[in-house]
Amino acid sequence: MSTSKSRVSRRTVLLGVGTAMALPWLESLPAWGDEALVADALSSGTPAPFPKRFAALFMGNGINHKHWYATGAGAAMELSKSLEPLAPVKTKLNVINGLFNKHATGVGIHPGQTGNILSGAALQKGAVLKGGISVDQVIANHYAEQTSLPSLVLGCEQPITGYHESNFSMAYSSHISWQDANSPVPMEVYPSLAFDSLFDNQGTKRTKSILDRVKEHAAHLNRQVSRADQAKLDEYLNSVREVEKRIERTRDAKDKADSNARDRGQSAITMKRPDNGLPEDLREHMRLMGDIIALAFQTDKTRVATVLLCRDLSGLFYPFLDVRTAHHPASHYDESDEYERVSRHYVSQLAYLATRLDAMKEGEGTVLDNSCLMFVSNMWSGSKHDSTKVPLLLAGGLGGALKTGRVLDYTKSGDDDRKLCSLYLSLLDRMGMPMKQFGDAETKLAGL
Repeated sequence: MSTSKSRVSRRTVLLGVGTAMALPWLESLPAWGDEALVADALSSGTPAPFPKRFAALFMGNGINHKHWYATGAGAAMELSKSLEPLAPVKTKLNVINGLFNKHATGVGIHPGQTGNILSGAALQKGAVLKGGISVDQVIANHYAEQTSLPSLVLGCEQPITGYHESNFSMAYSSHISWQDANSPVPMEVYPSLAFDSLFDNQGTKRTKSILDRVKEHAAHLNRQVSRADQAKLDEYLNSVREVEKRIERTRDAKDKADSNARDRGQSAITMKRPDNGLPEDLREHMRLMGDIIALAFQTDKTRVATVLLCRDLSGLFYPFLDVRTAHHPASHYDESDEYERVSRHYVSQLAYLATRLDAMKEGEGTVLDNSCLMFVSNMWSGSKHDSTKVPLLLAGGLGGALKTGRVLDYTKSGDDDRKLCSLYLSLLDRMGMPMKQFGDAETKLAGL
């Protein structure tokens, strides 16, 4: 396949009745992403750059800080007990200590510490929501015309309503992605609906296998691509099939919940898990959301994702960790062995997504190499509601724009030199979106 005429268009998707399946990177395709870059690459005979992606994973109420540290660099980096799940990707990891979100301090506990975690904006109390656009949506707006989905905004726990005793709306506790100062981005908590949006899966045939509906097109494509791409295409289709089978179990649970809710005259999402149709096994729920993000990034369906693994004031339970209390009260004993297991469980979700992306080849590297996954919580200590610094991890190198395998400590830096929004300015710059200001920061993060 030496000429562009014999290659398949990058915009090729596998089509079927009521569905469309985007393709991962294949060497037989001429380029990846923006059409202008495609044209430049073809005219110069060089490959176009791979897309850069950003994802934020959020855990509410802080971590066990006694077991949150790393030392050394690169392959010699030593990880604490809570960070140990990231060992397979530690050369592609940055452990960042000491950053803080100024407008989340001195405003009272919980909602005021959460609703601006990705924006750095000052939040308004009372009935009217007012904050700022989050960094994920700034990136989503930039790439909106280059991908079919501007962003994926997912959650593993439904939002809560009402007001906190601090007079902040609980909307701030329930959402980290904001499309503007007044509106959170609607969050999808049902894996089946997130999966359907990923594959444009519509109509009454949603319960039938996507792969069965696109198999004729897949067979046609398979005859046109290289032998190496045939193997990669088979691997991709098998991966989709495996996720699809697991999704079907959650779809059945949601359909049953919707039927029961109609009989009761209420909305399913207002009921408690698992009556609301959310997966009863929280581990499976989180893995499915990670799989959906991985497939979306692999196929360039979107370049931006957020997942609220648990909200602030979370009511999630962890019987599989032998933790008897719900997340929020457990966080009040954040130095306990039980809460360390909770902290490690959430880090393992970052590790799961990072290793999935690192197994997806993209040119000489992997999808993880061209991504930045950020893990963050709104507090350092749940028992003290301490947001004077936040736990933060980055995985992936943004196509070489971000050096990895480091431990960066800003704890002793002045407040002006350890702003969370300075990190966001730096990431925006490395993703090709230089800005003079974001949130409360006007300078990029030194040393990143």
